[in-house]
Amino acid sequence: MFAGGIEAFAGARVLLLQGPVGPFFARFARDLQGVGAQVWKVNFNAGDCLFHPGGIAYCGTMEAWPDWLAAQIDALAIDVVFLFGDCRPIHSAAHAVATRKGVEVGVFEEGYLRPDFITLERHGVNGNSLRRRDPDAYRSLPARSIAVRPMPRSFWPMVLWGFLYFAAGAFGRWRFRNYRHHRPLTFVEAIPWLRSPLRKAWYHWAERGLAARMTGAWSGRFFLAPLQVHNDAQVHAHADVRGVPGFIAMTIISFARAAPDDALLVFKHHPMDRGYCDYTRLIRETAQAAGCARRVIYCHDQHMPTILPHCRGVVVINSTTGLAAIGQGRPTKVLGEAIFDMPGLTHQGPIDRFWRDAASQRPDALLYDRFRAELIAKTQINGNFYRRLDPTSCATGLVWHAPEPEMHLATGTVVPFPARDDAPWRTRASAARAVLASALSANDRARP
Repeated sequence: MFAGGIEAFAGARVLLLQGPVGPFFARFARDLQGVGAQVWKVNFNAGDCLFHPGGIAYCGTMEAWPDWLAAQIDALAIDVVFLFGDCRPIHSAAHAVATRKGVEVGVFEEGYLRPDFITLERHGVNGNSLRRRDPDAYRSLPARSIAVRPMPRSFWPMVLWGFLYFAAGAFGRWRFRNYRHHRPLTFVEAIPWLRSPLRKAWYHWAERGLAARMTGAWSGRFFLAPLQVHNDAQVHAHADVRGVPGFIAMTIISFARAAPDDALLVFKHHPMDRGYCDYTRLIRETAQAAGCARRVIYCHDQHMPTILPHCRGVVVINSTTGLAAIGQGRPTKVLGEAIFDMPGLTHQGPIDRFWRDAASQRPDALLYDRFRAELIAKTQINGNFYRRLDPTSCATGLVWHAPEPEMHLATGTVVPFPARDDAPWRTRASAARAVLASALSANDRARP
């Protein structure tokens, strides 16, 4: 997270691009304005307009987008650009423009540590993160204690905002003819958001008794492979496999070839993909072809904190469920680029070796504690995009950390942000950016 919480943007000139479905970015704009920032918002479709009316409508083509954005940044003298998801095509292009012009980029993403946090990171997240992957640097950090307020479930608000967003986007397609969303922006797209709660109810009934087997007779026998959303940009940009189907096939084939004979493999569907995809046939046919059909299970709505402590190990693409598994002391294999993929936390060998090595390769608890605390302090905000944790604190309902300076992990040198004064924000931000760029470039060069 940008050091100093939201107060760090007092006096800033901020441009918001596309946010998560729902009113979060509109509320974030009010919070920014509350500390004295000037805020503009770009809308790319009618769903964006529904939740942030009065924004600047971009109706041009993708080819014209970088030049248009560069002109807006100059005309508005923008200091900071915020966006949700740095791998979306419009945001990838915007990131390049902002970086070229020396403008800070703040990237929101679903939390590295769910469900109690969202992510806000300088420059990029996951494979694009500038955070180091050096375990010794984290082990050398002092212990931190950070209070966390538990986040209530946000499933139903997410369904509501998603339905309204896609319905509005479809209804207003005539105005944004050149826009291409990462999901089809049509009335048909509203169907999965309605289908999801129906499937949730069905799986609750159909999978009754499964949790008891996973925490009982199967405890310590099964490997867990949590699936990610089928069109997650992080999967397509930072994975060693071809999407979720490729992950499923690769994992089953390796499991059949190299896993112990007593082991089971459990695929868990992602709850936000419930209304879109069903991998029953793919999993069944791949497992049958590999000769391990009786040892492969597919489930949907099992409670992750309940089943994680009972698995023998976890295989992920780059899902942050991997970080939760590490926190539970479960051996974890990453098949992509993840911020937590480093010696001491995850298995560093090929996946065929993981199945048999898992029992002897538990994560380093001290390294995890230091890494988690640093991650929370620098990239996480207590709260949620779809439901306000503390509506009385601010418009977003987020619980921001107390101001804390950035730390150069290689040397432990504190890199302070300038104190608030009467100087223009751009001058103070430029000084901070120069210092941080130096520290972060040194960290980046040290990354393996």
